[in-house]
Amino acid sequence: MTDLTPLQDSFGRRISYLRLSVTDRCDLRCQYCMSEKMQFLPKSEVLSYEEMLFLCEAFIRRGVSKIRISGGEPLVRKDIMKLMQGLGRHIGAGGFEELALTSNATQMPTHAAALADCGVKRVNISLDTLNRDTFLRLTRRDALHQTLAGIEAAQAAGLQVKINTVALKNYNEAEIPALIDWAHGRGMDISIIETMPMGFIDEDRFDQYVPLLPLQERLIEQLSLTASSHKTAGPATYFDRAATGRRVGFIAPLTHNFCANCNRVRVTCTGEIYTCLGQDGKMDLRPAIKSFDETQLQQQLDAALLAKPKGHDFDISEGQETPATARHMSVTGG
Repeated sequence: MTDLTPLQDSFGRRISYLRLSVTDRCDLRCQYCMSEKMQFLPKSEVLSYEEMLFLCEAFIRRGVSKIRISGGEPLVRKDIMKLMQGLGRHIGAGGFEELALTSNATQMPTHAAALADCGVKRVNISLDTLNRDTFLRLTRRDALHQTLAGIEAAQAAGLQVKINTVALKNYNEAEIPALIDWAHGRGMDISIIETMPMGFIDEDRFDQYVPLLPLQERLIEQLSLTASSHKTAGPATYFDRAATGRRVGFIAPLTHNFCANCNRVRVTCTGEIYTCLGQDGKMDLRPAIKSFDETQLQQQLDAALLAKPKGHDFDISEGQETPATARHMSVTGG
């Protein structure tokens, strides 16, 4: 196709970032993300790698310069490197600049070198605690050693690692300064994130919720953080730490709405596009993807972007039984 214009929503925001979930499955069961007894999708409903590559290529032709592969846990999907290799071949062409990955790192020792060979430069790794007992209680799996080994493997392969930590009352709130020290001591930046009210879980989210701005103020004073000029395509506000030469980011979807400059959309492993993480509005792209009909697909992308909302409506209140969205975080990969 020729003469395709860059993707843009009705508020004039350019869409340059696609987050693609390749599976809703995960080998952990984090308390804030999913319930213990999750009902995962039948494999027959999940797009093939050929279909996912077709979809990504259509986005690249519309000006998407960054694609992040997510899950669930993307590295638990069999033969994931087929997709990574296919996407890696497009880096540097048509304005496509970066292929990235979000992972819990448990499978990273097996895949880190191959990811680097595919052209992946950066990975975000979720790590909420360095305490084995807390990790077991939080993730329902005794796998801290696997995640730490995965982080080491990623760094050994030359991947730039950023740690993502969800702040959780009664789990890790008191440990966050030590986590920052640990990450910085190993040459990694770290972002602290508010828990998000997505999907039904086994705990009351209000009991987990830590308002991030008061925590941010305490950490600024405790660690001598200063406002950073560093900006990324993401929603984090960054601070520099002179003592380590590293950064701390804060992502606060409840206490600090960051939607004004949103440049991203998310597509699930079944081919549904969500133009806002915090809303349930979606469009089914599967018929166009499965028929490899790019004309229809591009028309649907334009229609989806026209319906993209101005922002999310996240809220966590005491006694609130219904989450902001019915789907779990693992469906769209955060």
